[in-house]
Amino acid sequence: MQVTTVGLGLAKNIFHVHVVTETGEVAFNRPLRRAQMLAFFERLAPCLIGIKACASSHHWGRELTKRGHTVRLMPPMYVKPYVKRGKSDVIDAEAICEAVTRPTMRFLEIKSEDQQALLSLHRARDFVVRQRTQLINMLQSLAAEFGITIARGVARAIEFAKRIIEGKQSGFPELAQDVLRVLSRQLVELHNRLLWYEIDMRIQARLSRQAQVLQTIPGIGPVTASAVAATIGSGHQFKSGREFAAWLGLTPRNHSSGGEERLGKITKMGDRYLHQLIVVGMTSRVRHVTSYPERADPWLTMLLQRKPARLATVAMANKTARIMWAVLIRSEPYRPHTA
Repeated sequence: MQVTTVGLGLAKNIFHVHVVTETGEVAFNRPLRRAQMLAFFERLAPCLIGIKACASSHHWGRELTKRGHTVRLMPPMYVKPYVKRGKSDVIDAEAICEAVTRPTMRFLEIKSEDQQALLSLHRARDFVVRQRTQLINMLQSLAAEFGITIARGVARAIEFAKRIIEGKQSGFPELAQDVLRVLSRQLVELHNRLLWYEIDMRIQARLSRQAQVLQTIPGIGPVTASAVAATIGSGHQFKSGREFAAWLGLTPRNHSSGGEERLGKITKMGDRYLHQLIVVGMTSRVRHVTSYPERADPWLTMLLQRKPARLATVAMANKTARIMWAVLIRSEPYRPHTA
């Protein structure tokens, strides 16, 4: 009995495998404990293994690839149509096994440990940014209760927090002053921790060849460059720059039917973190056009004359995403076209 395809449903402790032979028959569909996983696949001859891209999928993809198997990771939303009815580990494993054999299925590249380590730095930074925003909002709302307003912006909030800590901010009862002091210390600590994350990111961006070539693109800094390099690697899993831009959710939603094309708003699907970083970078370029029109990109200047600023920002993000894919594929710095 020659096993050709395996659908593997991952979990924390109990995994599920659906095994199909070369004749298309189901050899077995049963659960495996975590301790049995590697021993089971070591006994199997090299075969195709399908896994939904989820928590720990890249780890198991690396481990099974080391044992001679061909591992394919698939987005969960692309596996869902092959689920016949209901939701169970048995049904999920069967759907994964069927989806991985489809010729039009889209697969993800298995990330290395270094890529995942760099992404953990980005996830931690993003988490701290959200916590800092929550603390600033809390300080603003509490201060407003006593008729004191904090100017917008992180820098102004940090200045207010330092005045509270040093006892230089008056206008609060003693109890409220104590509450605000505790929150202010927490805010300043998070802000300093965030600066450490950003310094570490800049160091990692200098050590990565892919991040270095990405930073040659206007509007792409070390944070965005390192995030893109860690997420998509070489970029070979995408057939074109347009496909990469669509994966980021920077293309219009298609509602075409009957030979008539209807394009709507952008989908915002894909990796929202990368989507956000690229759009923010392009927002800075749009502002740069207003401040330094003589240095601006002529294409962007002409676009801003015809379209709203936000629409131009997203259009520039789409164009930049396609440039990023080309730069990664060729592993060459960006060279702008000269008229």
